[in-house]
Amino acid sequence: MENNQRRGSFSGSLGFVLAAAGSAVGLGNIWRFPYLAAKDGGGLFLLCYLVLALTFGFTLLTTEIAIGRKTGKSPLVAYRELDKRFGWLGAAASIIPVIILPYYCVIGGWVLKYMFGFITGGGLEAAADGYFTGFITAQWSPVIWFAIFLAATLFVVYKGVDNGIERLSSILMPILLLLIVGIAVFSLTLEHTDAEGVTRSGMEGLKVYLIPNLAGITLGKFMIVLMDALGQLFYSVSVAMGIMITYGSYVKKDTNLVKSVNQIEIFDTLVAFLAGMMIVPAVYTFMGTEGMAAGPSLMFISLPKVFEAMGAVGSFVGVVFFVMVAFAALTSSVSIMEAVVSCVVDKMHMRREKAALLVTAAAFVIGLAVCFGYNIFYFELTLPNHTVGQVLDVLDYVSNFVLMPVVAIATCVLIGWVIKPEGIIREVTINGEHFRRKKLYVVMVRFVAPALLVLLLLQSLGLLNL
Repeated sequence: MENNQRRGSFSGSLGFVLAAAGSAVGLGNIWRFPYLAAKDGGGLFLLCYLVLALTFGFTLLTTEIAIGRKTGKSPLVAYRELDKRFGWLGAAASIIPVIILPYYCVIGGWVLKYMFGFITGGGLEAAADGYFTGFITAQWSPVIWFAIFLAATLFVVYKGVDNGIERLSSILMPILLLLIVGIAVFSLTLEHTDAEGVTRSGMEGLKVYLIPNLAGITLGKFMIVLMDALGQLFYSVSVAMGIMITYGSYVKKDTNLVKSVNQIEIFDTLVAFLAGMMIVPAVYTFMGTEGMAAGPSLMFISLPKVFEAMGAVGSFVGVVFFVMVAFAALTSSVSIMEAVVSCVVDKMHMRREKAALLVTAAAFVIGLAVCFGYNIFYFELTLPNHTVGQVLDVLDYVSNFVLMPVVAIATCVLIGWVIKPEGIIREVTINGEHFRRKKLYVVMVRFVAPALLVLLLLQSLGLLNL
């Protein structure tokens, strides 16, 4: 009973679904998904992502939530309870959110900076060349915004599972969905004639987004798109980082996991699709295909220029957009911090309030290094995947491109071959639920998912050149 009081629980299935969806719907969906879709030929990436979401994503999501509810523990302890030989896997899964939380909150601070800028009428300034670079390379401004975002995350986690996380998600997720739908519909109504007299519309941008571009496609290029979509799923459904095991440990035994997983899948995929629909057509309308190739800078550099080109209405749209992104970033950062706090509570038998303060202090110190990575600690390091990065990029590479695939592969081995899929299936159907995709789950967790993950890991390590 004392442990339950320390850890907390969701009040019901709706609270769990909204919280899990809130974790899944973050910067990964609203920032990363659109620029990958633009880079990888629109509809082709979309098709690959949808197929993988219904197979690969469903498999890992079901596995982690079931592990959490079966053990009632954080990932640090849960894997050891399933098999003592896999205790190392719990440590690996637990270190991932420790690495991610500081730099995620730094990026969350960037979002708050832009949101505040647009709210106070500084949207035109944000669209100026060099604005983003000038901001992140400043010494103290990024630190202040990072601290504000981290404090907001702490406030929610400190309040607990039902009074903090569940309550926040139940309020923000419906608002978030309405804002995304509104901006997506607005993007389709846009039309713009550039300096060369070329007129483009949001509906034309929608075709670019939806219709697969197979011009010049080769097996190698297709594999790149497939691996991009696979990597995106880690961001989108918050798997292989301990979050879904943690949230699963707060789920009551009478909750229908089959139904809950389906709802999380639908919500996450819908938001990812709408995020692309609100960004890609707008960028295409005002900047053409060249603007769509902006990559990771799409949200912080290209979009402010799009809002500027919209005229008077652009300032309002900019406010709504960055408020929406801030909501999404906060729900995800809360889940990342909660995964770490849950591990501290289980390992050190500490009250969650004290654990939350301890985790925040550690995140602040590491986050300072991330902020100073663009000035005091600046360096350029070529990573094995041939990208060049600073402190933030190195942390992102280690957590997302190395540790997450390793954790996911080992989880598939543990469930598929050691304790066998039947253990998860029994947990999922404990109340007599009908598991329609049971056969698909077995094939995916034992064969297909680990094979795809090995390819992704080899590509990340620079051992597979596609």
